[in-house]
Amino acid sequence: MPRSKPAACPCGSGQTYAACCGRLHSGVAKAATAEALMRSRYSAFAVGDEAYLLRTWHPSTRPPRIGLDGRRFTGLEILETSGGSPLHTSGTVRFRARFVDDDGPGVQTENSTFERVGPDWLYVDALDFD
Repeated sequence: MPRSKPAACPCGSGQTYAACCGRLHSGVAKAATAEALMRSRYSAFAVGDEAYLLRTWHPSTRPPRIGLDGRRFTGLEILETSGGSPLHTSGTVRFRARFVDDDGPGVQTENSTFERVGPDWLYVDALDFD
């Protein structure tokens, strides 16, 4: 079930949710880079937007549904990007996501791969994570 929309964007851009990832979630705008898509997907996890997560998942690896667990996301840090610009067709984004769940605070670090299909960036999979 979607959560209420925050005033500040969860991706940490410093913009409002409506001006940042909210535009991508609603379909008003598209991610111009792999990093922008990754940030918008993090925000989709934070606001519980499963439909957006599935829409932006590459069909070759997309699950039938996503079980959004009880995690509350508390911060995002981009560690490194490779490729993924408007001129590329693929890219990777290494990031660290902080969260709180029933077990307390946690951190997930992941190196995600993205592919551009036509005008759309799509999440493919994670090369490694911890």
